Formats: sequence, C-alpha cells, structure tokens
Amino acid sequence: MADNFNFELVSPERLLLSEMVTEVVIPATEGEMTVMANHAPTMTTIKPGVVSVRSASGVKKDFVVFGGFADILPTGCTLLAESAIPVEDVSKDELDRRIEAAKAELEDAHHHEHKSKLEHFIMEMTHLQGVVGKD
Repeated sequence: MADNFNFELVSPERLLLSEMVTEVVIPATEGEMTVMANHAPTMTTIKPGVVSVRSASGVKKDFVVFGGFADILPTGCTLLAESAIPVEDVSKDELDRRIEAAKAELEDAHHHEHKSKLEHFIMEMTHLQGVVGKD
C-alpha cells in the first residue's frame, strides 16, 4: 500500500483541497508528473491541464488548473494555481472565454516571448477544451 502525504491545491480565490493523498498527477510544463510520498524535492511550473488526486481513502478527484507552480517535498505537495476549478464545474463557455481573452491579448502583444507564451497557452486551452469541456 502506498504511503500517504499531504496535498494542498490553492488558488488566489480559495483553498480547493487540503488532505492526505496517495498520489497526485500534475500537468507540469515539462510533461505530466506523478507525485507520491517521499518524492525528491522539486519545484515545477504548471501548464493548463487536469490535476488528478487519489485520496488516502481511494477516492479520485480531478481539477482543471490554468497555470501556476508546484512545490514538492518528500512529506507533501503544494500546488499554487493561477486559477483552478473542479473538473465537473468546467464549461465549454468558460474555456471559450479564456481562449478568446488570450487571443485578444495576443493581438496586442509586441514582444516575441510574450506572443510565444500566449500562443502556447491558447494551444493548451484548446487541447483542454477537447478533454474536459462540457456544454
């Protein structure tokens, strides 16, 4: 049986989850990563995607995150999201709104690096729309 560790998912609006878990799968910018107890200390940035959490009781919970970063220690993991929503609360309209806002910002962007980040964000959001978007 897997060891438990403390996981917290925090957005600027609220603490979405704080509990003992056996594993967390996060959409790190370098690729999806599974965090378990006794993980090597790591800090990583998060791209838009789905965070899957397996609680100590075995219940699986999924959240959509829109960027942020994760601080991983052997005893726990804290994911500080720019924004996060339980997956069942995500609508196609919400994702469309975020994509349109990024496209509008892209039109006014002047620096190549900023344009590149916005283009990547739009790509990630479009992929996310196909994975979780509901009407």
